[in-house]
Amino acid sequence: MNNTTPARLAGVSKTYGSIVALSDVSLTIEPGELVALLGPNGAGKTTAVKLPLGLLSPGSGVARVFGANPREAANRMRTGAMLQIARVPETLRVREHIGLFSSYYPKPMPYRDVIDAAGLRGVEERKFADLSGGQRQRLLFALAICGDPDLLILDEPTVGLDIEARRGMWAQIRVLLGRGKSVLLTTHYLEEADALADRVIVIDRGTIIAEGTPAQIKQRAAGKRIRCRTELTVDAVRAIPFVTTANADDDALVIGTPASDVVVRELLARDPALSNLEITSAGLEEAFLALTGSGR
Repeated sequence: MNNTTPARLAGVSKTYGSIVALSDVSLTIEPGELVALLGPNGAGKTTAVKLPLGLLSPGSGVARVFGANPREAANRMRTGAMLQIARVPETLRVREHIGLFSSYYPKPMPYRDVIDAAGLRGVEERKFADLSGGQRQRLLFALAICGDPDLLILDEPTVGLDIEARRGMWAQIRVLLGRGKSVLLTTHYLEEADALADRVIVIDRGTIIAEGTPAQIKQRAAGKRIRCRTELTVDAVRAIPFVTTANADDDALVIGTPASDVVVRELLARDPALSNLEITSAGLEEAFLALTGSGR
């Protein structure tokens, strides 16, 4: 792979009628880099992902893959994608799907390597219709990597996977990055972005609102995470001074704040029966919620 930037959006805007999907968005993905694109539903992530695949054209601005038009055949041969909207024939077997997709590429990844990387050993003879949800996700990942692409675009790749399978896919993504491949990842699992990303880009309402390493993004949260059991309602906690986010999590409440001591004292004053109190440093999830306002 040469040193040409694998993917670049420069000043890209895209509208659908009166709806602004992207507004003056610029981003790059360098060789060997994983960029995680985060944002709430409807933020513009899907549109941003489709541009370097050539599935959409910018309304204004420039989208380039390896310095050229994403729709050029040579660039498509160097790009793999796993999209949420993917559809494949349900009557074909796993090995048949991989064989078919591999035939599209001049130098595909060896079949056995694809099977092992996607965790599909033992189900090669199973038809797609007979696969579990997690196995289907792993097959779609296999189809994305079978061409041994230099640029891999993964749209929510671990949805439906259990923890073990998810971490197994993370390990394979790290192997690809170690070989100099580049990855654009969208995910709702903030832990996933924290574990894998070299850079995180947060998009909201079609605009980039933050960009940096996971550590830099987490610094934007500027505070602590409080987890506790309380009889107080979420709205009541959100009204407490210095509370930036508050969300229910199973039978507990998770609170983000830059002044944990002040907030804890107020919580105890309002609910003396408060229990299971934990205070930790704010993570990527708290920073994301604070940036997008999703926790209010």
